[in-house]
Amino acid sequence: MNETDSLDFNRRDFLRSGSLATLMTMLGGVELIAQTPSAPADADKPKGPRVKLGVIGIGPWGREILNTLARLPQAEVVAVCDTYAAMAKRGGTAAPGAAVTADYQTILDNKDITAVVIATPTHLHKDIAVAALKAGKHVYCEAPLAHTIEDARAIAQAAKALPGLVFQSGLQLRSDPQRHFLLPFIRSGALGKSVMARAQFHKKQTWRQTSPNPEREKAVNWRLDKEVSLGLVGEIGCHPIDQVTWYFNGLPKAATGFGSTILHQDGRTVPDTVQAVLEFPAGVNMIYHATLANSFDAEYEMLHGSDAAVMMRESKAWMFKEVDSPLLGWEVYARKETFYKETGIALVAGASKSTGDAPKEEVPFTNTPLSFALGNFLRNASDFTIAKKEFIESFGEDADALKEHLTKLARQPAAGFVEGYQATVIAIKTNEAIMTGKRVEIKPEMYELT
Repeated sequence: MNETDSLDFNRRDFLRSGSLATLMTMLGGVELIAQTPSAPADADKPKGPRVKLGVIGIGPWGREILNTLARLPQAEVVAVCDTYAAMAKRGGTAAPGAAVTADYQTILDNKDITAVVIATPTHLHKDIAVAALKAGKHVYCEAPLAHTIEDARAIAQAAKALPGLVFQSGLQLRSDPQRHFLLPFIRSGALGKSVMARAQFHKKQTWRQTSPNPEREKAVNWRLDKEVSLGLVGEIGCHPIDQVTWYFNGLPKAATGFGSTILHQDGRTVPDTVQAVLEFPAGVNMIYHATLANSFDAEYEMLHGSDAAVMMRESKAWMFKEVDSPLLGWEVYARKETFYKETGIALVAGASKSTGDAPKEEVPFTNTPLSFALGNFLRNASDFTIAKKEFIESFGEDADALKEHLTKLARQPAAGFVEGYQATVIAIKTNEAIMTGKRVEIKPEMYELT
C-alpha cells in the first residue's frame, strides 16, 4: 500500500467534496445547511500574533496536518519531528524553513515554540503529550489519546492540572460549524423521540505500508498490531461515536462487538471488518460497522427519531421526515424545493426567512473538519498566550488569580481533555468487545478523571 492509500484511511477522510444532494432529495431528504463554512472576507488575516508551532509525527496524516496548517494564516510551523529520517525529510519539504529533528525534546526545549501538534502513532502519545504540557506548550493531540485507559488518563490529568494551557483532542467534528449548526436542531427534539444511531466506514484497502527493512515495516504498520492498535473502531470509529455522545448528551454504558479478518490474511492481528453495538441510556443504541474489504456506500452517520432521521455525509446533512411527523414552525419560512412529488424544506443557518437565501458556495480545502479544528486550536492558543501576558503585566504573577482568569476566557469550539479522554475510554472498551466477541460494560467511574 502506498502512502496515499494510508492517508486516505488514516483517521477520517473529509477532503472529498462530491455532492449527494440530488440523490438525497430524490429520496425525500431535506438538506440541512449551515451558512457558515465559506471562508469569511478576512480569512487571510490572523486574529492575533502567529502561533509558532512544532509538529511531532510526520507520517501521512502528519503531512496532511502540515498541508492544512500551511493554508492557515495564523500558523507558523518552525519545527517538525519524526524518528524516521525519510518521514522527517518529507515533513521538512511540506514545511519549508522549518527545523527538522528526530528528537521531540528539542522542540519542547525551544522557548520560541508555544504550541505542538502530536500526530505520532497512538501508543506513543502519552510521553510526548505529558512532556509538552510540562514544558508549557499548548497541545493538539490526535484522537484517540492513547491505546490504554491508564495512558489516556495520564494525558487528561496532566492537561487538567494546567488550565493556563490549551489542550485539544483531535476530535475534529467538535469544531465543525456544520455539526454545531445541527446540535440545537437535534437536541430541540425536532427528530422526535430518539430511536437509534448508525455509523459506517467502508473502504477497500489493505491498511498496510511497505518499508525497506523488517524493523521499520513493523513500526509503520503499528495499526495492524492488536497490542498497540485500537483498530477500526479506535482509529476511525472514535469520531462518529464521539459525535453521537455529543448529540445525545450521554455516554454509552456497554458495548458488544464482533471482528473478523476476512480479506487481508497477511499476519495482522487487527480485524479488517468489525461490527459494534453501543448501549446508551433510555434503551437507545448505536450501531457501528467498518470494513477494509468493501467500499460500497462509503461512510456516513445517521440519527433516527420517531419524527425524522438525519443523515450526515461528506460534511453535509439531510433530514428525512416521517409522514406522520408534526409541522415545525420554521417550515413555514424555510426555502422549499420540489423533487418529484415531494417538497423538501431547507434548514439554512443565517438565511432570510422571507427569501430563503441559498447557501454560499463552499471554498475548497478550507472547510474540512481538520481545518476548522486546527484553526480553532491556533485561535485559542493565541488568545491564551495574549491573555496570560496581559494579566501578568497588569497584576503580576499571582498563580491562583491567573488560573481563574484563564478558565473564564472564551474559547473557540473544540474537544478538550475531558471529551478526548471519554472518547478514548469508549474506543478502548468497544475494541475490547470486538476482540473478545462479548458484551463489555463501561462503568460510570471509568469516565471520571479523579
